Amino acid sequence: MEQLDTHTVGSYLDKQLDFIIELDRLKGVYRQALVKSDKNRFENSAEHSWHITLTSHILHEYAVEEVNISRVMCMLLVHDIVEIDAGDLFAFSDEKSLAEQANKEIAAAERIFGLLPDKQFQMFNQLWLEFEEAQTVDARFAKAIDSVLPLLQNMRNEGGSWARHKVKKSQVLKRNRFLEGLAPKLWLYVNSQIEHAVSQGWLLDD
Repeated sequence: MEQLDTHTVGSYLDKQLDFIIELDRLKGVYRQALVKSDKNRFENSAEHSWHITLTSHILHEYAVEEVNISRVMCMLLVHDIVEIDAGDLFAFSDEKSLAEQANKEIAAAERIFGLLPDKQFQMFNQLWLEFEEAQTVDARFAKAIDSVLPLLQNMRNEGGSWARHKVKKSQVLKRNRFLEGLAPKLWLYVNSQIEHAVSQGWLLDD
């Protein structure tokens, strides 16, 4: 950090601390995923962010393109912070709901990341936008991991949120599409799991 006077340092730190305290609210945002190991309660978004971040570190060796895992992990830690304001929307909601959610999240990113000093606001906001746009290798891998972990959770919970919401096979394949060219071995594994889910009646075959 550049040299700042005492007053400026205090203001700079205050902004960072305000942001850090605001993050605590993410622990109260609940998702559709269930935590099987804890009496099938709903998972919160802070838990999800931690879980996929560690998952990305473990599985990034399967990426056939060069992935900057530090950037990916940072993306995954920040990608759901907007849910503090926007809430969580089920991944397989209708297009209208998804579009409305996207607008809510843009506004949420401006407010929440805007609590930070300007330089950090720009960094976090750009990282979040990169994840959402999914154009770079890092963002596509982060998106892939964000999708594959719920698949693993649902497979070990007799379909979990898929079964409850009558999700279709094609929807899960589409959501995991980033794996196909980026991590072929994981893509093959995901396909085998999806076929098993269909055979068990956890996913609708279409």
